[in-house]
Parts: sequence; C-alpha cells; structure tokens
Amino acid sequence: MLHLTEWVKAELFFNRFGSHSFTSLFKGEKKMAKKKTQAEAAQSAAPAEKEHPNKIGIKEATGYMLGDAGNLFNLTYISSYLKVLMTDVFGIDAIKGGIMLIVTRLWDCINDPIWGVMVERKKPRPDGKYRPYLKTVSLPLGIATILCFVPWNQITIGGKSLPQGSGWLLLICYITYIFYGMMYTGMNIPFGSLASVITDDPKGRTLLSTFRSIGSGVGGGIVSLLAPILVFVKTGEFDRFGKPVKEADGNRMFYFGLAMGILSIIFYLWSYHTTKERVESAPESKVDFKVVYGGMFKSRPFITVALAGLLISGQLQFNSFNTYLYKNYFVDTNLSIMGTICNYLPMVVLILFMPKLVAKYGKKELCGNTSIIAAITAVLLAVCANNDKIINMISPSTGRFPAWLFMAALMLIGFGYTFVSLTCWAVVMDVIDYQEYVTGQRSESAIYAVYTFSRKLGQTIADASGMFLLQGWAHYDGKTMGDKGFIPGVSEKLMFICTIIPAVVYTGVWLLMKFGYPLTKERLEPIYAFVREKRGEDELEGIIPEIIPEQ
Repeated sequence: MLHLTEWVKAELFFNRFGSHSFTSLFKGEKKMAKKKTQAEAAQSAAPAEKEHPNKIGIKEATGYMLGDAGNLFNLTYISSYLKVLMTDVFGIDAIKGGIMLIVTRLWDCINDPIWGVMVERKKPRPDGKYRPYLKTVSLPLGIATILCFVPWNQITIGGKSLPQGSGWLLLICYITYIFYGMMYTGMNIPFGSLASVITDDPKGRTLLSTFRSIGSGVGGGIVSLLAPILVFVKTGEFDRFGKPVKEADGNRMFYFGLAMGILSIIFYLWSYHTTKERVESAPESKVDFKVVYGGMFKSRPFITVALAGLLISGQLQFNSFNTYLYKNYFVDTNLSIMGTICNYLPMVVLILFMPKLVAKYGKKELCGNTSIIAAITAVLLAVCANNDKIINMISPSTGRFPAWLFMAALMLIGFGYTFVSLTCWAVVMDVIDYQEYVTGQRSESAIYAVYTFSRKLGQTIADASGMFLLQGWAHYDGKTMGDKGFIPGVSEKLMFICTIIPAVVYTGVWLLMKFGYPLTKERLEPIYAFVREKRGEDELEGIIPEIIPEQ
C-alpha cells in the first residue's frame, strides 16, 4: 500500500491534469477517497480556507516576540559592550580578553548538549514543557547580565581596589561570563523549542519567526539606540578634527546593565503568560538521542542551517566592533544610533510583507535570492572604504571614508539580510520536521541545543578574531587609546577589520542559502503532510498553502 504522503502527491498529480481518481485500485482507500470528495465538495460550497486546528493569532505571536526582546536586552548589551568594558574600563589586554571569550565558550561544548538533554527529558508540566523555563530561568539570567557589568575595579575594600588590567579583574570576567552563558543557554534552548510546539501550521510558524525577528529588533534596537547616549561621557578633549572625544563610564555601564536585566525578566514573564503549547512533543521514552544526534550530522539541511547560523550569529556579533569604529574612526559614538536605524529600518519596511512573500516563493528561495544584495554591497563597501584613491576622491577634505556613505551601505546590506533574519527560525522548525520525517524521532531541544551551539561558536570566532586583530594587528590598546578619538595607523585598520570580514561572511551566507540548503517549497510538502499525519490529524488539513489556497 502506498504511504499516505505518496498517495497525496499522486492524487494531486492526477487532479491537476484532469484524470479520475485511482484510489479504488488500492484496497482500503475507498473510505479515504470518499472523505476527500466530501472535503472538496465542502471547499467548493465554502470558498474560504478551512482554519488550521492550531492556528495562532497576533496576540500570541506578540507574546513570543516579547520573549526574544528579553533575550536581546541581555545579548545585545553583552555582545556590544562587554569588550568595551574589558578594554577601556578594566584595562584588560585585548588578546587576553579574546582568550577569555574562547575559553568560556568552550564550556558551551559541554553546557549546550547537557541543557538540550535536560530540557528534552523534562516531563511536561500543566503549563507545558518549554514555557516554564521562561519563568524559572528569567531571574538568574537577569542577575547574570547585571553581574557582568559591575564596576569591580571601582569597588574599594579596606581602602584598596583592584588595579587596572589585573588578573583578578580578568578572573571575575571569566566567572561572570560563564554564569551568563549557562543561564542564556538555559533560556534560549527551551525558548527556541517553544515555537515548534506553539503551532505546526506553516503560516503560524512563519508568523512566529517574523515576530521573533521583530522582537530581536526591538530588544537589540533599544540597547543600540540608548547605550551610546548613556554609557559614554565627554572627556573634555578634542581630536585632530575638532570633535569632542568620549570614553566609556563604568558606573553608567552598570546602571544600564541593571536596567536591561530587569527589563528582560519582565519581558520573559510577559511571554510566559501570553503563549500556549499546542503540539505534543515526543515523550521521554520514545526519544533515542543516538538516533537524533546521529541523524543531525548526516543531514544536509541541518548542517547547512548550522553553518548558516554560525555565520549569521558571527556577523551579528562582529557588528559590535563597529562601536570601536564609531569611537576611534568617525569620532562620533552617536553614530551607533544611526547604524542601528540603518540596520533595522529595512526590517520595519519589509516585515508586513514577509508572510505573503514566504507563502508565495518559499523560505529557501526568498533567502537565497535576496541575500546576494547584502553580499555584493558588503564587498563593494570593503573595496571602497579601504582604498585611499577612492576615499580621497569622495572625501578629499578629511581623507576618511564618509560616515553617510557607510550608513547607506549598512542600510542596503540590511535590506538584503532582512529576508535571512526574518525566516531563519522558521527554517530551523522546518529542519526539526525534516529530521522527524527521516529518522522517525522528534527532539526540538536537541536540535536547538546544537543549533544554539553553532551560533555561539560563530559568536566566539567573531569575538576572538576581532579582539586578536584589534590588538595584534591594529595595535589598539584600551589602556592608552580608549579615549584618543582618531588614531592614525590604528583607525584605518579598524575600518579594514569592520568591512572585510562582513564581506566574506555575507558572501558565505548567500552561497549556503542559495546552493546548500535543499528544502525547497516543493520538497517540504510531503514533510508537512507526514508530520500532520503522525499526529493523527485530518490528512488533508493545512498541508501547505499551495495545496489549500490562501484566503
């Protein structure tokens, strides 16, 4: 007997070409054919699409969005300003800081899979399997964020304080950052897994992914817009271009971290109270983690997504080095605000169109064909911003690449990158379904744990390489240069670092999404059908938008 998904594909084929049903040729399928005929008759009588049993609304998508805003309150501030705190406030050597970031992330090699198994084997509570973590982990994660920004060098005990650049300050950075990383993993794995059990409706998943990206923009945008204004203070000095020089203030960085930690807790709890788990996850006894993990590393879709996640998160992390660029090349820390607007404005413009665009073209198709915009723009920016002849032709009076042109490039890159950013989490949910389709085993947490680790690995590589290049190649020294504005011979290298690496990364993302990721819109049809059949739902309900027409 044909498998149900094959029967569906065959039926669709014959129906599209006007042939009569052939289900009578197969024993036991008459009842199903009758059911299909009735469904078609009902659809003809009522042209409106039958509502998906697990359809979600804007209210719940907004609740999920707020959870990721909470994530980004912590993550963006840590990612963007912890390095500045270490180099410019604590006076820690940039290379030592880079080694710290590598070592602490190595712990994630153990930490992330452990969290994945723990979350997956946790028996569901009345409020769900993944939602409870929004409530239980929110407080320690908020505290961890706050601890990372305590100005330890300004705390006096017995008339003494920790000296600038001391090993004790570095040790404290190790301890607080490891604690933060563990708590962030404990939140992010169940939060990411939550999306796959809120709904199995393809449209709903696209909605969740879109709103999650909005949440990222809200959380990251608030930090990126406010932090440059609040954490930097004028030194009273001016650089050679006559611009006032600013430096990071340790106390201000702490108070901002305190605010972000508290806000994240509030938003996590808000998300907890406005979401609901509808799709049953696999019980503990039925999950074979050898099959799950073995299947991952044999899966082209998962490997591609994991590599793309590594590059995407790495680039997002590397954007934090623009803080040094704004401070020591353009000598205007407020440019961070304009940079944030340029990054997120394309997302704001395109956000409303994403569900329809994805439904029409598919996630892989849309991401692959649009990410080339980001790749080409990043390459052109790297070439122009580091060529003296081009710079002197564009801006002969200053001899620096103009800030307005840099911002224009960021906006164009953001336009191409938006499509990848808004659909990346929906793609991961598709990979979860694919793995279940291939292996028969479903484990949201295990997949999210490995995917989360790949993103953390990308962040680690970005941070470490950036810190090594910052001091080892550009010769930036936070102890003496943190408040100097434009530094000849150093600032030009900062521009090279902050443009050439994004050019390579965006090109890699485009190649992966265009040529590496195999799950096209058509290839997802039988996967969606299989997953819904396995859950005992109506075989013909909500398979995908192109089978049942959109409203």
